[in-house]
Amino acid sequence: MPPPPPHGPEPQWPIPTFNIRIEDLAHPGAKLFLDNVRPDVALRDAVTTVCSWLYTPETVPTNVQCVTLVLRPMDGVAHTFGSATHKEIHFSLDHIRNCASRARDEILGVLTHEMVHCYQYNALGKCPGGLIEGIADWVRLNAGLSPPHWKREAGEKWDAGYQTTAYFLDWIEGRYGDGSIRELNEGMKDKEYDEHIFKDVTGRKISKLWKLYKEHLEGHTEP
Repeated sequence: MPPPPPHGPEPQWPIPTFNIRIEDLAHPGAKLFLDNVRPDVALRDAVTTVCSWLYTPETVPTNVQCVTLVLRPMDGVAHTFGSATHKEIHFSLDHIRNCASRARDEILGVLTHEMVHCYQYNALGKCPGGLIEGIADWVRLNAGLSPPHWKREAGEKWDAGYQTTAYFLDWIEGRYGDGSIRELNEGMKDKEYDEHIFKDVTGRKISKLWKLYKEHLEGHTEP
């Protein structure tokens, strides 16, 4: 038999420079982090995952030159800020300590979520926060890094954010085709937010999509 055809080369995504700052090396969360991941590999993998789900090699933005990860004691989980070229991800050592039983998966999941914020488009700053966070958790979900407490449920509104919106976006991707959320992200590249972008991608208004999704969850329709 002839040998199978060779696989195409992996896409060459633009990888920024990575820095790390740990503000309390004695913190139990710092030890958990260093025991469970290699920072350079984890950050590189997060960039690759984000680029793979939100872009193609032809459309991926190349403005991010440096990502600095800051591990420090703080409330909450993590947040990201910075300029077009330099991003900072601040990650709570207390949160890592509190997730000790599943530290590796939680670390990789949070890094993936925050890395989305380094690369996603935000409709010139006008995108609803719930959609911003939902896209980040959608990438985390598709990376296989969703935490055990996430549930696929409708909630009160489509842009509630985080896993609620992530699962809604995942339904859109499944129903309207691979690349739908990539196209949605692309539609927020250089113009202010307009919910009509959902109709541009799916042919349906967002209100209709949300109604269909809730019916799907209730078992009234096929996926």
